[in-house]
Amino acid sequence: MSNRRSFLSRFSAGLAAIGVVAVPTTAVASPEPQSPWKPERHPQDDWLDTLPGKHRFFYDSATPNGAGDAITFTTNFYVANRTGYNLGDQDLAVVICLRHWSTPFAWTDAMWAKYGAPISERIKFVDPKTQQPPTINVYQSTAYGMQLPNRGTTLDVLVKRGVHFAVCDMATRAYAGIIAGKLSLKADDVYEDVRANSIPNCHYVPAGIVAVQRAQERGYSAVQMG
Repeated sequence: MSNRRSFLSRFSAGLAAIGVVAVPTTAVASPEPQSPWKPERHPQDDWLDTLPGKHRFFYDSATPNGAGDAITFTTNFYVANRTGYNLGDQDLAVVICLRHWSTPFAWTDAMWAKYGAPISERIKFVDPKTQQPPTINVYQSTAYGMQLPNRGTTLDVLVKRGVHFAVCDMATRAYAGIIAGKLSLKADDVYEDVRANSIPNCHYVPAGIVAVQRAQERGYSAVQMG
């Protein structure tokens, strides 16, 4: 018997003498991996999933210039996807958020004619042609050209392409109170008036900043404008 085998025999005998026995090992199951976190869905946000499209984009604007920039870059988004990828308007789901100081651009010319002065004072924005409070929604007019960041493209044009708008209800209520105070009106009446006279494809959301977050949970890429 070789020295190695003799050693192993004596070693095994010694272990047995002191009561040491080999116990077969049992594989310990790895803990189940936790499921990825998923956000809770709320029915108030389901409209975000109704827009058709292979790609989703959400533009967040909070200033007058930001609203104009959102119009321009949305147009660029459509053009680039058509020329570079051969995608049509129906392939792109686009939402523009109008919140904070861009909120009133969700309202029609009639609302600006009635409430333009207090709105202008609040958002620090004047008609670039007259340097006076606007009496129309300037982003619904082609007459301003390069004087405004939308470069003549109107909100109506985007509506026809399928763009939707997330409008801040919190800001809308705040504006209604400001307008009512300036013009000796009832805030609830002003609030109902502007909501009833909004541009097409508007969705009033509890707060614009919440819509920014909810849209991303629904698969939209988001970018802030202005």
